[in-house]
Amino acid sequence: MKISDTSNVTELKSVSTAPVEISLSFEDNRVASEVFGLYDQNLAQIERKLAIVARANGNQISLKGPSDACAHARRVLVALYTQARNGRPITMGDVNGAIAEGALQGQLFPKSAEAGRVVFDQIGTRKRGPVKARNAAQDVYLRALKKYELVFAEGPAGTGKTWLAVGHAVALLEQGAVERLIISRPAVEAGERLGFLPGDMKEKVDPYLRPVYDALFDFMEGRMVERGMQTGMIEVAPLAFMRGRTLSNAVVLLDEAQNATSMQMKMFLTRLGEGSRMIVTGDPTQTDLPYGQKSGLSEAISLLSGVEGIGHVVFKDVDVVRHDLVRRIVTAYETAAKAPGQPR
Repeated sequence: MKISDTSNVTELKSVSTAPVEISLSFEDNRVASEVFGLYDQNLAQIERKLAIVARANGNQISLKGPSDACAHARRVLVALYTQARNGRPITMGDVNGAIAEGALQGQLFPKSAEAGRVVFDQIGTRKRGPVKARNAAQDVYLRALKKYELVFAEGPAGTGKTWLAVGHAVALLEQGAVERLIISRPAVEAGERLGFLPGDMKEKVDPYLRPVYDALFDFMEGRMVERGMQTGMIEVAPLAFMRGRTLSNAVVLLDEAQNATSMQMKMFLTRLGEGSRMIVTGDPTQTDLPYGQKSGLSEAISLLSGVEGIGHVVFKDVDVVRHDLVRRIVTAYETAAKAPGQPR
């Protein structure tokens, strides 16, 4: 990979935050176009996030703005070029992740052998290859999943709690660290009645588990998922079906845990057997439990705080990676909930 950087940066002022102009030249025109995005949409996102001006011409790009912001943009572009050069497509989430990663350069954070280079943690599966954290919160989450036997992850929708948990679980399964993958969700009715849904019990609860299926198919080939479910290597079941079981040599994920009652949560956590790992994810602000009933997720986090071997990761609205609009929606709801006189 060859990236030309004009070191004779044009400085308009002498202070470090003064406006400057930096020019970059990428060796491969095709890869450069992938970095810039369709109609330069990736560059437009970098401009909005970093308050700079980015102009592309073929495989060359000029960056104008405050020196720190331009240096930040350069790191982002180099990281995206490396990703595209390695054959991995670039999404808007990757752009936002590179911006978040670049912002941490030089800070007290885990670094690689390359001086000053911040490296977010990653997981890898056969289908998707390496999947890297897109922000500091996801990095902490992945490191916690690798370190602790039981991990609680709470936060708003769109932060990657479930998706990364499924990816980590699939990686453990493919590495042979565990023998089974068990994924569960509480089948709580959110205004709709299960009895009016067509089909048998499995067909009635499948809609509640659809997001988990989607994540599974993201990380595994369809035929492998189907084969795993037929042989029992992969199991997707409602939380109520966990009672009375001992889950050994398995990675167990409880999704949407804010809808579990206190008794259900205690029942689930005590299923942990030898050689197993547990991941519990949920958003305490989106519970569908009857009014006045305590969420098992919030209670468990409070009771088990500080217990050895248990990790706890909290995601905020700024950690949303799904879509910028989702981030703004979550922020608006959280702001309204904190306003005086509003019910929490």
